Amino acid sequence: MRVVVIGASGHIGTYLVPRLVEAGHDVVAVSRGTRRPYTPHGAWQRVTTVTADRAAEEAAGTFGDRVAGLEPDAVIDLICFEESSARHLADALAGRIRHFLHCGTVWVHGPSVHVPTTEDAPRRPFGDYGVKKAAIEAYLLDRAQRDGFPATVIHPGHIVGPGWVPVTPAGNVNPVTFQILADGGELALPNLGLETLQHVHADDVARLFMAALAGRSVTLGEAFHCVADSAVTLRGYAETAAGWFGREARLSFLPWERWKETVSAEDADATWDHIAHSPHCGMEKAARLLGFRPRYSPFEAIRESVDRLVGEGVVKTR
Repeated sequence: MRVVVIGASGHIGTYLVPRLVEAGHDVVAVSRGTRRPYTPHGAWQRVTTVTADRAAEEAAGTFGDRVAGLEPDAVIDLICFEESSARHLADALAGRIRHFLHCGTVWVHGPSVHVPTTEDAPRRPFGDYGVKKAAIEAYLLDRAQRDGFPATVIHPGHIVGPGWVPVTPAGNVNPVTFQILADGGELALPNLGLETLQHVHADDVARLFMAALAGRSVTLGEAFHCVADSAVTLRGYAETAAGWFGREARLSFLPWERWKETVSAEDADATWDHIAHSPHCGMEKAARLLGFRPRYSPFEAIRESVDRLVGEGVVKTR
């Protein structure tokens, strides 16, 4: 099968493209060409690479036709953030491909009511990112039902893997949190540290895209979560991460309004987004329909990333 991957050199594509190649697919990797995959792999030598500035080409009305011109059987879109982008691409591909897979986010749910949250829970998104991703999902799945557009949506949690900073126990991506824990210093957490995060290893996301592609007959018109098998609390995460450095976590807790004054505005905004969502999603649907289960526990996935940070000197150990 000829598969076009849009945003191929990012977090998910780093793992997905080699898996597609090893499965025997003819892969076309579309990206801006400004970044190498986070982890090298020989499979990239067997990939056709296409450099494209999506935003500029969409503005010119040419991006969809360019992707269609690559004559794909399937398209995996990892970097669509606007409903208008999804509409533009779907219009160009309708009737010309067998499968279209979109990368969403568990933030389409907004606040949880029952946990673990299932894919059929009502959508109550908030914040720019979640609202826009929910609109894209609604458009694609509605079109799948109305006119048979072959769409599948995968909703990852907080994607983690070697080469970038995972969402930390403080709910943002500032590696200073890990440094404090490595040094045995006192780490302040917002509120009681009981809000949740739900990471997922990028390779598990790649694996679910592969499973959805192979299971086309049961995935068309469907959305699937892709998260680790459990959520973690900020407090439990901090205690576990401290243990990786041979330390016992020294934690303190501050009300949100006081805590946010102890960090930069950027870090506070990121933390608020994460703790306000506090995702805890279930993976039963993917297991039932595709036999898929994540290989990485949340802490296994996070530790692999933290070990790379240590190896690169981003986080220093004694």
